[in-house]
Amino acid sequence: MPTMSTDSWGDGPFAAVRETHIGVVFLVGELAYKLKKPVRTTFLDFSTRQRRLDACRREVELNRRLAPDVYLGVAEVTGVDGHPCDHLVVMRRMPEQRRLAALLGAGVPLDGEIRQLARTLAAFHAGARRSPEITVEGGRDALRAHWVGHFADLQPFHDTVLDGTLMLELERLALDFLDGREPLLTTRQRTGRIVDGHGDLLTADIFCLDGGPRMLDCLEFDDRLRYLDGLDDAAFLAMDLEYRGAAELATRFLDWYAEFAGDPAPPALRDHYVAYRALIRAKVACLRSEQGDGPVQESSREQARHYAAIAARHLRAGQVRLVLVGGLPGTGKTTVSNALAGELGMVMLSSDRVRKELHGIAPHQSAAAPYHQGLYSPAATERTYTELLTRAARCLAQGESVVLDASWTSAPRRAAAEELAHRAHAGLIALECTAPPEVTAQRLRQRVGSVSDADEAVSRAMAAHADPWPQASPIPTGESLAAAVAAARRQLTDHARPSTGALPTNLTL
Repeated sequence: MPTMSTDSWGDGPFAAVRETHIGVVFLVGELAYKLKKPVRTTFLDFSTRQRRLDACRREVELNRRLAPDVYLGVAEVTGVDGHPCDHLVVMRRMPEQRRLAALLGAGVPLDGEIRQLARTLAAFHAGARRSPEITVEGGRDALRAHWVGHFADLQPFHDTVLDGTLMLELERLALDFLDGREPLLTTRQRTGRIVDGHGDLLTADIFCLDGGPRMLDCLEFDDRLRYLDGLDDAAFLAMDLEYRGAAELATRFLDWYAEFAGDPAPPALRDHYVAYRALIRAKVACLRSEQGDGPVQESSREQARHYAAIAARHLRAGQVRLVLVGGLPGTGKTTVSNALAGELGMVMLSSDRVRKELHGIAPHQSAAAPYHQGLYSPAATERTYTELLTRAARCLAQGESVVLDASWTSAPRRAAAEELAHRAHAGLIALECTAPPEVTAQRLRQRVGSVSDADEAVSRAMAAHADPWPQASPIPTGESLAAAVAAARRQLTDHARPSTGALPTNLTL
């Protein structure tokens, strides 16, 4: 049994009452008593005493997985006739000053606590229940149905609470990601990543005690909503940290979770799940905005827009992209490709390396030949580009964005890449490196240890046979490498530039 904190419930009154639309919590001394209201909604039914008793027992059972010393049991409420008339969940009262939301608001350094939270959550997921019934909820079709349902529920709020154009963009990005990433999600299912988790990890329900964190109030009213990818569970807390102004801490939390869970998920999947959780909270805030008036209603509207902005930021960042970096020999396309891939965490595939690998030649071993001869014959080149796109397709399906470093002087090969991006539901960005002929000639004469075998003669021949590439954004490389990489990075940024959805200010959290 974990050690309880030495902190008392302390900073609040001896007795207090807190009420929600589905229950009442009575705080008395060191204990808390939760009463469920006799209500029925679209997602739960507490309309009979037996249903409330079952719900209380289920709440205690599920929450003891993460906080066994907090959830003490279920008590009866006895009427004046001596017979049970209702039931209470009995809990230890947690110290308000140790609530994670309060610690964030007070500006307390929390790296140690957040790292411990990541470790605890990863250990919980490692031992969590798994089954075919649970696993199916982490598949593409189940996730897509959830997204579609939430977007439908939010449609009445377009152009009132939320920006309608932004919401249509979010729907496109979310569904594009899912439609192209079925192999990734299948891999997650096959490797046991879908678990019976917590389902509602929020900073307001987490307490950082001396004996370790206590995560309370898991989602108990619908098991299917608690069956989820462990990363999705962690992303809920990361989203709430970001919402409360701790975006860097949220990133570190997910990094630590991935470390402790041994989770190789691509960054795009993290972004997808954070966006999903933000969208759910946007919906909750929209529904709340209909129920209040005055400052309460306006606060809910601001919160909804804030959540929508978080969802937008992560869906844009998580868009899987296929980046073609082309150009004639000596224009610096490989240097630009390497820099982009390194900075942005993309997979970089080079035609020069793939070509030699297919022929069993070491990357830096010379295979120089005249134009269209040897390893550079039309048949060998066609085989190289086919393999390049095949490898890219596998990466895109697994949620990895890809930079393809090749000359791309052939329009049919560019069309094949465009078709791949379409099939993979990936954004396509075409960049053409350019430099004055005298600069490329000097680079080719001075090049040492390059994987490429092209010389000035080959470069001139390629230029003579190159198809125009009007769709590509030119990247001048005649000046510094830093300037060329900056220009390429701007092109990628422009493709994900938000039209709306800037974070609002002066929010009431």
